[in-house]
Amino acid sequence: MPRLTKRLVDTANAQETDYFLWDEEIPGFGLRVFATGKKSYLIQYRKDGRTRRVSIGRYGTITPEEARKKARELLVGVGDGQNPAEEIRQNRYAPTIAGLCERFLDEHVKGHCKPATHLEYSRLIELYIKPAIGTHKVAAITRADITRLHHDLRATPYQANRAFAALSKMFNLAEVWGLRPDGSNPCRHVKKYKETKRERYLTAEELTRLGEVLAEVERERSESASAIAAFRLLILTGCRRGEIQTLKWSYIQGNQLHLPDSKTGAKRVYLGPPALEVLAGVMRLENNDYVITGKLPGQYLTDLEHPWRRIRIRAKLEDVRIHDLRHSFASGALMMGESLPMIGKLLGHSQVQTTARYAHLADDPVQAAASRISRGIASLMNGKAGQTVTPTDAAPYEDVSSNT
Repeated sequence: MPRLTKRLVDTANAQETDYFLWDEEIPGFGLRVFATGKKSYLIQYRKDGRTRRVSIGRYGTITPEEARKKARELLVGVGDGQNPAEEIRQNRYAPTIAGLCERFLDEHVKGHCKPATHLEYSRLIELYIKPAIGTHKVAAITRADITRLHHDLRATPYQANRAFAALSKMFNLAEVWGLRPDGSNPCRHVKKYKETKRERYLTAEELTRLGEVLAEVERERSESASAIAAFRLLILTGCRRGEIQTLKWSYIQGNQLHLPDSKTGAKRVYLGPPALEVLAGVMRLENNDYVITGKLPGQYLTDLEHPWRRIRIRAKLEDVRIHDLRHSFASGALMMGESLPMIGKLLGHSQVQTTARYAHLADDPVQAAASRISRGIASLMNGKAGQTVTPTDAAPYEDVSSNT
């Protein structure tokens, strides 16, 4: 067995079948010459009663000395109990991030999350996670990979944080499933982007304008009766969009809605007379238990976005989202003197912190009262005794809240 030199490797010609040239200095280090003419450096060793071969590199890609150095390192590792062939095999068949995503959706999300959450996870995976790191091995992902993905989405902080949260959950499960060591979640210590909570509430004048537009499109029949009823119920009940879209007649019991499922579980919604009037005016269709019916038989109306865009443009409320109708219900309740615990009960909040986001609105009536009082005192000090400052003299509600 001669020493594998560059000259020997260069002059090794192809034969009818593959053959090997072994190095005299390092037992197990050799060159494989294929019948096609291709040449490849390798090591050969025995482990657990089996002969194993591991390719080091192709002829022309690395030099004989580089291959010799690599072979020596691998064979020393074999002597220390390592099995490079098995490590390569395991890495080849190790799950990728794309595979982890599929397992996450199938084994975890389907059984533990609501359909809407399942759709959102699927959207994040297809739009952001798979394109960025889908082909990477689960065990090989580092914090740097996560940081890079998160940074690349910095233009949309909300989406960046949602994708990051999904990844964090998946890597926690990867540890449970034995795909990564315990405590190795690469999402740890990666800082989320700051999110600004969007708060938009309809003023009294805007509510009037919205009511007028809804009445107009109802008379014109330019929008479906189901969509119009849905928007009215949303503003009059403070329900979430999905709760009204999927509302069934069987859920209506007297002046209450008994929802078997919602974002916070089973929920009871109390209906005022205006909401009951809206429900009384909805035509009930045969073989369809939904209140807000869609075009397909037996189905609910799935698209509220397009009619809402047309309505909000007509009402000059271009920046108002459908969810802002729920916020407006809460702000209206505060204007009328309802307490935060009561509003939380009406909205079905499971945590007081969720309702607390509306707390600053409670300052607005106080500010309005302060404005009336201070103006009255100022009028006396200016020698206008006897004049009465009426509530209309105070700043309108939407103005006094601008600094809160």
